[in-house]
Amino acid sequence: MSFTAKDVQALRQMTGVGMMDCKNALAESGGDIEKAVLMLREKGLAAADKKAGRIAAEGMVYATVAQNGVAGMIEVNSETDFVAKNEDFQKFVKDLAAVVIENDPADLDALGECKYPGGGLTVAETLREKILVIGENLKIRRFARFAEPYNVSYVHMGGKIGVLVHLETDASIAGNPGLHELGYDICMQAAAMRPSVLSRDQVAQETIETERGVYLSQAKAEGKPDNVAEKMVIGRLNKYFAENCLLEQEFFKDEKLTVGKLIEQKSKELGGSVKLTAYYRFEKGEGLEKREDNFAEEVAGMIK
Repeated sequence: MSFTAKDVQALRQMTGVGMMDCKNALAESGGDIEKAVLMLREKGLAAADKKAGRIAAEGMVYATVAQNGVAGMIEVNSETDFVAKNEDFQKFVKDLAAVVIENDPADLDALGECKYPGGGLTVAETLREKILVIGENLKIRRFARFAEPYNVSYVHMGGKIGVLVHLETDASIAGNPGLHELGYDICMQAAAMRPSVLSRDQVAQETIETERGVYLSQAKAEGKPDNVAEKMVIGRLNKYFAENCLLEQEFFKDEKLTVGKLIEQKSKELGGSVKLTAYYRFEKGEGLEKREDNFAEEVAGMIK
């Protein structure tokens, strides 16, 4: 069976794969488009497996709140920042956030089994196709979701950091613009100040004991008597909580207020109860091994 340039274009539109790959697939399939699609998908799976070991620490974080108030956030990693700026990649990440919101998957495996919007493929199958088209290892790293309103989202620097904030509030003020402004300010606070927990009761006891031991050793090294050393330890622990607990951090717009005091203040102004109960903060690539590219060596290798 022969094929035409229109067949090549049709296959390219169906798969998003490059023209030469489409032409070769049609040649191998004898012009059968359905077989060519299957062949390209199989190659996509092989390409994904081949690239799976390559470092992917760039990419994008995206957070959003749907019209029904449900919030979702996701991080998808790529090998290079160049790919992260690709419109197709960015749409893929945003689509995945919508899948999280709509399907409430239990984990990454469950997310992979969800249907991807606009076609019959699953998220996992679509990911493999994206790897084939884009030519880099891509990994869906993590996601978060808040089901019950009131939620606010924030994305910093085009996807470097994403934040979701969940507020419990009275129905009478749920539509107040001031409530959204408060949530947005808290999102920006979390993005900028990197809190590790919401409140001090969420700090692991093991962490507290470790910090206490360090501070006590420091105080004794300074020659402080036991009673003074203990007061210093308490003071330094409180400083630790103020730096790491979101509710105890100084509000970035007004250092006279902590975030907790800000919420109390705004509650009175809005005329209803407001409580910050949870938040998520994702920073692209945090904790991941980074690629160390040598551009000069790369160029030299290309011209050999």
